[in-house]
Amino acid sequence: MAIFTGSGVALVTPFKKDGAVDFDKLRELVDYHCTHGTDAIIICGTTGEASTLTHEEHLECIRVCVEQTAGRLPVVAGTGSNCTETAIYLSQEAEKHGADALLVVTPYYNKATQKGLIAHYTAIANAVKLPIIMYNVPSRTGCNILPQTAVTLAKNVENIVAIKEASGNISQVAKLMSLADGCIDLYSGNDDQVVPLLSLGGLGVISVTANVAPQETHDMVQKFMDGDIKGAAKLQLSMVTLSDAMFCEVNPIPVKKAVELCGLCDGTLRMPLTEMEAENVEKLKKAMADCGIPLV
Repeated sequence: MAIFTGSGVALVTPFKKDGAVDFDKLRELVDYHCTHGTDAIIICGTTGEASTLTHEEHLECIRVCVEQTAGRLPVVAGTGSNCTETAIYLSQEAEKHGADALLVVTPYYNKATQKGLIAHYTAIANAVKLPIIMYNVPSRTGCNILPQTAVTLAKNVENIVAIKEASGNISQVAKLMSLADGCIDLYSGNDDQVVPLLSLGGLGVISVTANVAPQETHDMVQKFMDGDIKGAAKLQLSMVTLSDAMFCEVNPIPVKKAVELCGLCDGTLRMPLTEMEAENVEKLKKAMADCGIPLV
């Protein structure tokens, strides 16, 4: 059974002005998504600035998210690392805290060969019982999960069940789904490619834009699943400008500003991420307003 179908929000991690994690606001964000159409919550991923969280903060964010969600939605915990031992540790702790699934990014900086990726993911999967979504985002990691590698893992490791595909390479995704023949669930990792990946057999999206447009992102997937392909495509196209604005600077800089503009939480970032450029803020405001997203 799939971990989720629809829109999974790649949730931001709210910080106070002094940079501390704002756990009260995190609880509010969880409640917001549980009541505004989101189908799953992905905590401590790239958008959640996991790379600048301490291990203690990382695991406390997972614990609080699981506790606040209280079974209303699946919670997928980001537990990837470029160190296999660290990824195993975070994955085991997330399992103890009650996460429903894990999102595990490919090793970054030191990277890995395809053989290394198989060894890395197999070691993590064997250390836990939770289902695992592999996260392929070579633009950030410099490491690409090739289709045959993903299929080999899905066919040989019981709890490796899905992939978040953010390579941007539609041909690669088509090759993957052809080889997989149903053995792997597919989620779009790019907000501007949701409908194209659904057409290749995808089940939904792990979305940055869903932080401020949760219902619209859900509806896009739902319309497709209901057979309203034109309706889904219309929503996809109506959100292209917003998606562009959300990535006009390094993620999660724009989405942190967007949630602030919506009054959902403070937009504080942790360095090396810095405040959004003024001209890009105006671009983001216009794109949000054009999509009917209320600003405070």
